[in-house]
Amino acid sequence: MPVVDLAKTSLRELNAALQKLGADTNETSWTVLNPSGEHAVAAGVDAPVSITIDGPVGYFCGGMNKHATIVVDGSAGQGVGENMMSGLIHVKGDASQSAGATGRGGLLIVDGNASARCGISMKGIDIVVKGSIGHLSAFMGQSGRMVVFGEAGEALGDSLYEARLYVRGPVAGLGADCIEKAMREEHRAELYRLLEASGEAGTVDVGEFRRYGSARKLYNFNIDNVDAY
Repeated sequence: MPVVDLAKTSLRELNAALQKLGADTNETSWTVLNPSGEHAVAAGVDAPVSITIDGPVGYFCGGMNKHATIVVDGSAGQGVGENMMSGLIHVKGDASQSAGATGRGGLLIVDGNASARCGISMKGIDIVVKGSIGHLSAFMGQSGRMVVFGEAGEALGDSLYEARLYVRGPVAGLGADCIEKAMREEHRAELYRLLEASGEAGTVDVGEFRRYGSARKLYNFNIDNVDAY
């Protein structure tokens, strides 16, 4: 159970040690002390290990994560979980803008609020925010699911492709080509599984959420609009 104190060990040394870990490592449980808002903590990890970060982190924590479970006992700066491939990142505080940006897989949980552009260009990641999200969240979201317990800012899902959005609170405004859609039984079941994965099954009623998705008018060629191209 390695314990790394960033007040005594450089971030470069920590990340180098984590990135060297293989799938068969015996060092499966790591604790990082005194992160003090450092950027790119635990970025590029590619092993099934658990990493607990005792305090707030800066930009791009857990970026490109693959397989690892990363728990941030504090808030996170811009781009937490950016381009993550798999695994779990759990932020126990708030997250700044672009949380989960371009994420291709895995689950990102934010216990607090997430700022603007949460899930921008998401490509398969699942994101659960237990607070509210800022403007332009899920902009150009291609696939994956986003669950928001609180409110959503302006231009939610602008230029959305096939990502699915579930929001419990009021939405300030929908972006281009994003519309509210019916909540069928398959969506209720999907939402329940996401709540279960985030530890909230039974505490939140799936019936309180609304579903948003793409109207599919922006990314399909329409011969009637040929003069506009």
